[in-house]
Amino acid sequence: MNLLKKLEELKSTKPILSKINLLIIRDTFTDKSTIGTLYINGEKFCDTLENPYLDNKRNISCIPVGQYKVRLRLARESATRDYLHLLVQDVPNRDYILFHRGNSAKDSRGCILVGNGRKQDIVENSRLAMDLVIKEILNLGGENISLIIKNK
Repeated sequence: MNLLKKLEELKSTKPILSKINLLIIRDTFTDKSTIGTLYINGEKFCDTLENPYLDNKRNISCIPVGQYKVRLRLARESATRDYLHLLVQDVPNRDYILFHRGNSAKDSRGCILVGNGRKQDIVENSRLAMDLVIKEILNLGGENISLIIKNK
């Protein structure tokens, strides 16, 4: 079923929760990557991979620890992503920070990659993890999404 169609159906049949809370706890830091765990409304959901922190420099650094708004981003809004994904909003001195598919920091350009399974500087099964994240967010109503990022 088309995910956009499913979102519209869910909006008409399910009350939208007041908020969808995403939490990333970063726990593994190397000179090549930052790996963590994504929680959705308090439940452990998947692994994340980002660039190492390099002073929030565009395209090469993960974003700073903090709280952000997030929204669904349609494939037609993107020149490079042909699937529904997430856009992190209001990141200081940065734009177009996405949650998207990818396996290593070279796939990131400052974005957040999701995966099911992790190794040194790699997340695995990213396509499946991204599909599951989007499905869960749609099931929760797809709106009012907030992200908190913390370092362990």
